[in-house]
Amino acid sequence: MNVNAIENNLKPNLPRIGVTMGDAAGIGAEITLKALADKNLRKICQPIIIGDAAFLRKTAKDLGLEFDFVQLAAATSANQTAIYDLNNLAGEIKLGEDSAVTGKAAAEYIETAVWLWREKKIDAIATAPISKKAIALGGYGFPGHTEFLAYLTDTREFAMSFFAEKLRVVLLSTHVSLREAIGLVKKEKLVELIKFSHREISRLLKKDAKLAVAGLNPHASEGGMFGTEEQAEIIPAIAECRRKFNINVSGAFSPDTIFLRGFRGDFDAVVSCYHDQATIAVKCLSFGASVNVTLGLPLVRTSVDHGTAFDIAGKNIADASSMKAAIRLAANLSANS
Repeated sequence: MNVNAIENNLKPNLPRIGVTMGDAAGIGAEITLKALADKNLRKICQPIIIGDAAFLRKTAKDLGLEFDFVQLAAATSANQTAIYDLNNLAGEIKLGEDSAVTGKAAAEYIETAVWLWREKKIDAIATAPISKKAIALGGYGFPGHTEFLAYLTDTREFAMSFFAEKLRVVLLSTHVSLREAIGLVKKEKLVELIKFSHREISRLLKKDAKLAVAGLNPHASEGGMFGTEEQAEIIPAIAECRRKFNINVSGAFSPDTIFLRGFRGDFDAVVSCYHDQATIAVKCLSFGASVNVTLGLPLVRTSVDHGTAFDIAGKNIADASSMKAAIRLAANLSANS
């Protein structure tokens, strides 16, 4: 395929968003098709699917979705949905099951998206969900998108975050056990994450970001009554960032209320001590509208706030709201960068 065709056919004033199809055994193809059927997205970006054209056409037919796209090199209008076709899903795909075939294919979509970005053919990427088990079966040793994209872009400093309207959260740890996550709540790690979060959120929002830090223990330990991490690790980290780096950060706040305050706009971002502390709040407040954003990458990358949903794959009941939100945010952030 002639990748230079992208430059010739797409609107130069709209950000070009590469949309990876995700794991074919899950709902990735369905939500990609449903999201890109929304013509309002074409007003703010030029979407380019990165996936398997034959599988997407079969999915559209099986689900009764009216949808069509053209090979990227054949695109003649920015109003057409273009696809960069990897043609890497040979044979019958069994929905709802992890497999090496779909895992390898999903990983290849991500690799191709980064390559297209390096070639300056797309401006940002929005990713449909992948299966961690499937990409491992396919020969890729990464626990998820975040670490994989960091590797592909030679990024050493990165973090998972979620954007849910006015609530933005940054995670100290991601896919580790709760016991291990608690052990990672250390002053040095928090200082680095607060500095990093302030820099990245300020850059994306184009203002001096105001941060809050969630406590680890119930009621942020109430002065040491219910744990020692706040007094020993979290509060000293906050104090150092305020004193030494002049960062507008405060806490440690009780984790049962700080995310609601962030959602109401009291802070630009909340630093969370572990994965579920952040994601339970995000998904309760804004499920379907929240977006996963990888901070620290040299490109804008957004994703859905849910997984592959193997249990509903092929049933035409998957909600594409988060996929739409991810594409929209990718367009907005890349246009402002």
